[in-house]
Amino acid sequence: QVQLVESGGDLVQPGGSLRLSCLASGFTLDLYSRGWFRQAPGKEREGIACISSSDSSTYYSDSVKGRFTVSRGDAKNTMSLEMNSLKPEDTAVYYCASLLACSRKFVDPLSSVAGRPYGLDYWGKGTPVTVSS
Repeated sequence: QVQLVESGGDLVQPGGSLRLSCLASGFTLDLYSRGWFRQAPGKEREGIACISSSDSSTYYSDSVKGRFTVSRGDAKNTMSLEMNSLKPEDTAVYYCASLLACSRKFVDPLSSVAGRPYGLDYWGKGTPVTVSS
């Protein structure tokens, strides 16, 4: 059974940092491009970062560029998202996902299909991040 499980979400003060992790089972995540998207209350899903399986190229949304870093995890079938300089507008549920491809389309809201970031394949149930003082 394909499964992705996120962890690391928490309540953090503005300007703080968090590291989210994702563990995949039931398939070999290492063979796929992968990424993170988020959904804030009352808003559409937003692709924020992805990393390509072929050459490890990365793409970020304008909203997180320079603050977030996506990477393959140190362990097999894992991935992580390092989040720095967090802002209240980063409050959302964060999801990790395997992707059909990692490209600029994943982080471009205009490329979303049926409210989903472009190229989504499998994704987890999410972990909540709240940025508040």
